[in-house]
Amino acid sequence: MMEPGYVVWFEETGMGDVPRVGGKNASLGELVRSLAEAGVQVPEGFAVTAEGYWEFVRANGMEPGLRGWLERYRSGEVGLAEAGHAVRELFLAAQFPPELSAAIVQAYRQLSERSNTHAAPVAVRSSATAEDLPDASFAGQQETFLNIAGDRALLAACRRCFASLFTDRAISYRAIKGFDDLQVALSIGVQRMVRSDVGASGVMFTLDTETGFPDAVVISAAWGLGETVVQGTVNPDKYLVYKPLLGRDGCTPIIERTRGEKERKLVYGHGGSVRTRLVDTTERERRALVLDDGEIMQLARWAVAIEQHYGTPMDMEWAKDGTTGGLFVVQARPETVQAGRSGSRFSVHRLLGEGPLLATGAAIGDSIAVGEACVIRSAAEIDRFRDGAVLVTEMTDPDWVPVMQRAAGIVTEHGGTTSHAAIVSRELGVPAVVGTGNATEAIADGGQITLSCAEGDEGHVYDGVLEYETEEINLAELPQTRTGVMVNVASPAAAFQWWRLPAAGVGLARMEFIINDVIRIHPMALVHPDRVADPADTERIRELTAGFEDPGEYFVQALATGLGKLAAPYFPRPVIVRLSDFKTNEYAHLLGGAAFEPAEENPMLGFRGASRYYAERYREGFALECRALGKVREQLGFGNVVVMIPFCRTPAEADKVLQVMAANGLVRGENGLEVYMMCEIPSNVILAEEFAARFDGFSIGSNDLTQLVLGVDRDSELLAPLFDERDEAVKRMISQVIRAAHAAGIKIGICGQGPSNHADFAAFLVDEGIDTISLNPDTFVKTVPRIAEAEQRRKEEP
Repeated sequence: MMEPGYVVWFEETGMGDVPRVGGKNASLGELVRSLAEAGVQVPEGFAVTAEGYWEFVRANGMEPGLRGWLERYRSGEVGLAEAGHAVRELFLAAQFPPELSAAIVQAYRQLSERSNTHAAPVAVRSSATAEDLPDASFAGQQETFLNIAGDRALLAACRRCFASLFTDRAISYRAIKGFDDLQVALSIGVQRMVRSDVGASGVMFTLDTETGFPDAVVISAAWGLGETVVQGTVNPDKYLVYKPLLGRDGCTPIIERTRGEKERKLVYGHGGSVRTRLVDTTERERRALVLDDGEIMQLARWAVAIEQHYGTPMDMEWAKDGTTGGLFVVQARPETVQAGRSGSRFSVHRLLGEGPLLATGAAIGDSIAVGEACVIRSAAEIDRFRDGAVLVTEMTDPDWVPVMQRAAGIVTEHGGTTSHAAIVSRELGVPAVVGTGNATEAIADGGQITLSCAEGDEGHVYDGVLEYETEEINLAELPQTRTGVMVNVASPAAAFQWWRLPAAGVGLARMEFIINDVIRIHPMALVHPDRVADPADTERIRELTAGFEDPGEYFVQALATGLGKLAAPYFPRPVIVRLSDFKTNEYAHLLGGAAFEPAEENPMLGFRGASRYYAERYREGFALECRALGKVREQLGFGNVVVMIPFCRTPAEADKVLQVMAANGLVRGENGLEVYMMCEIPSNVILAEEFAARFDGFSIGSNDLTQLVLGVDRDSELLAPLFDERDEAVKRMISQVIRAAHAAGIKIGICGQGPSNHADFAAFLVDEGIDTISLNPDTFVKTVPRIAEAEQRRKEEP
């Protein structure tokens, strides 16, 4: 019989037991006890309670020594390092009381019997009674020991866990949070090891950790044991799943699959004192995605079930057993950074200056930092750090926290958005760029740099001090408008940045940005790779499409997930996706593109828009676009996606494009599919009635319409003073087509730059009765009040 009070099985605990077993173990118990019906699997285990910790301290007479060293540290008599080392030595020299050791060993043997083994390998995890609370969660304050087997090894690991309650970082953190060191106890979780050393592991969140977007599950994954992801020693895969469509039949709402480098993995050691070791991954492992779609969806469903049970956004760790293929949740705690932020107030940071780009990586946060670079390659050099500098290093671990607190910004070479550096940076509110790969070489120590996380998912480090601005926004103060105010978006990387804006949807989602920045390959080069002349392009295409039997499926999947990510923040509001509108010179710059594009004297008026889609030389490439749109609407579930045809010169051309779309599964009116036309050519205005009979709506492209009405090249610097959408000729064309659309009973909006740039132009559109105005997101807040004022004036006019 186990000694009462010292050991408790996970299934016998829950969140009400935090004072007894700590936040981590209480959460594991809650998962085991309450979420089994939802299918959530948690490895078996037990907790050594806080009573066990206090008995260890009491039996060894440690309290006077602990108190003495801590008081000497607080008074300034000794430094943190000396005090912390001395306190930990007190624990490491102490012995287990017989009753406590007997209880631990007996529970461990029972766990081994349950696992049908003599000495089950276990993970020994620290669980402090003041950690993983909603207002006190921090990465890696205490220690975890993996692959521990045998009675003596287990007790030794438990002793080291007790000692880790007084790591330097934990002492420092408790001081910041206002906890009394001698009022905090440490429970220990002893949990059956999942064989993720030959499988995989990672972390997941039930919101987007950078923007706070609440409707996404974010999963990071790497090969081997999970410490590589948590500590940031590898750049993991990243997957995003859209939560509201998870339960819809037939939907697989995975809106991002980003393959990480995964250069190394942590596996079990060869025995003795070496429990784990870091090894290089194989080329095949680096190129492959860690999880398949079924596994991504299963983890996402579990994450949502856990979030619903706790009633708050969650931060979880998971593992995949390589011997059985089974998935397990090994830790769950509340997410504490984004969940606590206001939904109506946020800051917008804008980089105004330009400079040489030194490094790129994943952006953590959305702000900008300027300062002197302090390049530190190892923890031994931490004392060199200067307050207010930008920390540049290979990676961070919990020992770096005191330095990170004093940094203006952080740049690391390794790690993804769930690495230690990323987690701590978020909690500290310090912008970071992680996983750059080359920061310590590319950035000069002592040089002035600008770190920008304000340009989407990708963070940039620039040479020099660049000018920027910050605007505080309160969305609750925005007025309501009759006119639907939408946003223009292009990059999936920045899709979640503006989710808080009360937009009526997306007035223009530019497909070509995804093709250029994410896919990077000419569609026809995927259909006819044999025609690609440049060997370098051929090799790069092979690298990008590795893992796809059909290279065209690479295009379809990447475009569909990119469009899904653009659509997610606005579902079920309409998201108007413009079909690709590259010019021939722009298409030619894609990988393999030179073999498929004609040379044109004037690409702006050449083979672009609608004319491409039914032409034999591009028809197969257009079929890939149609497949992607079908996938995003049907398989991913975003039926709010509206298709828009650009640069459609004649009604006959419109008919041809609609026929080709229908042949590729996109039938106007079927499954709610709406098809719009860009109104950007004078013929669109003159023949508006005929075009309106073929489409569900118009969207005015004021840039091209202005160019063609005034005969002004919009890219010409010499003619720039003449290019103005407020010219009377352009305004008359816009007024005419608005009246024609309303007479035909179809919707009409505008997605050009004009309303974003000119308040008086926005007022003109309101006066003409336009249905929707689509703005650049960064002009949304300042333009909405002007639209509301124009509406009020119109209402008051006799």
